[in-house]
Amino acid sequence: MTKRNRQGAVAAIAALLAAASGCTGAQSPPAGESGPRSAEASPARGAGSGGVDKPRAFTLLASGDVLPHSSVIDRAAADADGRGYDFAPMLAGVAPVVSRADLAICHMETVYGPEGGPYTGYPNFTSPPEVAAGLRSTGFDSCSTASNHSLDDGADGIGRTLGALDRAGVRHAGSARSAAEAARPTLLRAGPGKRAAKVAHLAYTYDTNDIPLPAGQPWAVDLIDERKIVADARAARRAGADVVVLSMHWGTEWQDEPDEEQLGLARRLTASVSAGRPDIDLIIGTHAHVSQAYEKVNGTWVVYGMGDQIAGEMINYEGGRDPRGNQGSMGRFTFAPPGGPGQRWTVRKAEFIPQWYDTDAGRVIALHPVGDDDGADERREIRDRIRAVVLGRGAGRDGLVMGE
Repeated sequence: MTKRNRQGAVAAIAALLAAASGCTGAQSPPAGESGPRSAEASPARGAGSGGVDKPRAFTLLASGDVLPHSSVIDRAAADADGRGYDFAPMLAGVAPVVSRADLAICHMETVYGPEGGPYTGYPNFTSPPEVAAGLRSTGFDSCSTASNHSLDDGADGIGRTLGALDRAGVRHAGSARSAAEAARPTLLRAGPGKRAAKVAHLAYTYDTNDIPLPAGQPWAVDLIDERKIVADARAARRAGADVVVLSMHWGTEWQDEPDEEQLGLARRLTASVSAGRPDIDLIIGTHAHVSQAYEKVNGTWVVYGMGDQIAGEMINYEGGRDPRGNQGSMGRFTFAPPGGPGQRWTVRKAEFIPQWYDTDAGRVIALHPVGDDDGADERREIRDRIRAVVLGRGAGRDGLVMGE
């Protein structure tokens, strides 16, 4: 559980081989802070074929909060069998879905502690840096790192987190080690060839649990500021982004419905247009710990909240264990090339994939299809509840379907 929300606030060949093998390996970026925000992700793995000199459709998958409570850390230690921590087994159930996407984005809720620990859960999280390798082996390309826990271990925690993600080959957005790094958009390449789509990943959080930004480092964590978000999105376009994706750490914890701030900000951000083209092409939300609705707003898809992907047993504000805190969805969006110069890439298919973190087994489970084995009835009930929430604002009428 996290603190209550305050409202308001290449080798080219090697890369291609990685794509062919499902991208479970990674090319480490150059050492230092220039890697994640200036480098582009490896050529894509999945959707579409097409020639290398023509724009091609691509799939983007996004998932919810990775929140390693102490029980999750203990599970990773057990899975490593005495050799540190291994977070890949707990994510293996969704790895086929993640690795099939051309781009896969996660949300790294916590910061990493020093090699060897100590590591802590709630309320001030410091997680094993091995989380980064587990995310990469699952197939994730980039993680948002702006959250209300970004400053749980100050600037040192940010530095360790981004360094570990760099070494694992996972890009990141939302926190930074320098002003220069903060000013560069994270650009990801969504396919092979010179004409592959470039996707900008931007990330923001409503607050840092009242922990002030480090002295002299106002750029350390990107906070939600509507004017700054629009300015950053436009700067990303100037830097060459074809598609701009926002990760938003927002909303009211334990509330299935998006709050008024989420709804209003989504309306205003999706209405922002430059030269006849929307400034933002997709919004993916985290923080609430429960599934929230998907909705098409001003022609742009918004996921208000994907719920948690990994978390220990969650306790709500009434003091009771709340199973919703281990239920969530992954959003998968297939983007089609624009019809002409200056036009936007459009989402031609929107899907949600229900998932559940089984705290007893310490495993993430994709819930569609459910199957007929032992436990199927429980999984079906969880799936149906997630589906009802996700479709609660009429997304089905705009074409959102349940994927697998």
